[in-house]
Amino acid sequence: IKARVKTPRSIMDKLTRLGCELSVESARKNLTDIAGIRVICSYIDDIYLIVNLLTAQEDIKVIRTSDYIKNPKPNGYRSLHMIVTIPVFLSERTDHVKVEIQIRTIGMDFWASLEHELSFKPIEEKDKVIAQELKECADVISNIDLRMQKLHNFTIRSKRTYK
Repeated sequence: IKARVKTPRSIMDKLTRLGCELSVESARKNLTDIAGIRVICSYIDDIYLIVNLLTAQEDIKVIRTSDYIKNPKPNGYRSLHMIVTIPVFLSERTDHVKVEIQIRTIGMDFWASLEHELSFKPIEEKDKVIAQELKECADVISNIDLRMQKLHNFTIRSKRTYK
């Protein structure tokens, strides 16, 4: 599990890009990723288990879910994103704060980290060959995730059979 909070500079830059007022209230209203949590799992099924556990929490309200595992982005990116509100208990009140949760496998995280590094390097014109290669790598990693899930499911069934 990794967590991060956007820096004030990053918040201001994003509000400016969105054409929003630069204020605390504007940030709370318009941004869903001031706070972020990334959960990295071993298996695809773990991702959906975590989603079910989170949605069962009475104090967590799901605003939006984007399943880029079932519907990958065109560049090959896979992950499951949730925008939720969570209670933050202050001395005089409880605030409900938006948080972005990204849930992905080790393979998905590996690909996303390297793709981010390669895509944000200063390149005058994004090379189609690089983009195609990244997409193919994403597909290979997805296939490995599925194979590892099958192996995991098989070992669980085998353990139950031998008991």
